[in-house]
Amino acid sequence: MIDFYANKEAWEEAFEHRHPGWGDENYKRLRNEKLPFFTPDVAQELRLINFKGKSVAQFCCNNGRELLSLMQLGAENGVGFDIAENIINQASDTAKKAGIDNCRFVACNIMDIPEQYYNSFDYIMFTIGAIAWFDDLERLFKKVSDCLRPGGTLLIHDFHPLINMLPIPGEPEFDENHLNKLAYSYFKKEPWIENNGMSYMSEKYPSKTFTSFTHTISDIINSLIQADMNIKKFNEYDYDIGISEAYNEKGFPLSFLLIAGKVR
Repeated sequence: MIDFYANKEAWEEAFEHRHPGWGDENYKRLRNEKLPFFTPDVAQELRLINFKGKSVAQFCCNNGRELLSLMQLGAENGVGFDIAENIINQASDTAKKAGIDNCRFVACNIMDIPEQYYNSFDYIMFTIGAIAWFDDLERLFKKVSDCLRPGGTLLIHDFHPLINMLPIPGEPEFDENHLNKLAYSYFKKEPWIENNGMSYMSEKYPSKTFTSFTHTISDIINSLIQADMNIKKFNEYDYDIGISEAYNEKGFPLSFLLIAGKVR
């Protein structure tokens, strides 16, 4: 089983090596824009959901920007959970600066969320890259089900698993003239091991080890079924949401939105 706290140390180290100003001005966008930090397609889907008076949570919330955006749709309260304490501190600071006082942030391992949060939320959200940090999706979604109220809803906006087959710019296998070239197995079971920092957040440096995992669509669907969740919607999009624009609109499914409901 994965050592979550090794990843915790890697994430906290990456935040200390963050790009100058990374995340510091998110509060300005939250003050001045509607649903920032979501793609237009996902923002449109979120507007169709009645969040008014509801309780929402984000698991693996990072610096809280998506959860704080979601609060604009009228949720009564929100809780963000993440393992990295210094990143959670930035989330709390952003909420304060944005004047969002009905959302708070908790530093903990998602799998250790205490029973005080069971049956607490109408909606739980995962966003970009979050579920890749868990090797056991059945166990993860069981925790989600525990924390949802009866009839509650899970939302996942993430990279499409097919993207794990594609070499990205900077890798030796990448060939901009042959974008149909696949480099990795869709059914890869070995974890991804990274020691170069966290590129979207930090400079490149010899970092502590990040360990993440590939999950197929069937892995996700079957794990939801085992957690007594019903899939209500599954949308696929032909654009990437954080790695590279090289494959956008080339016929590849690169990201998705999944909405599932707790059966009981």
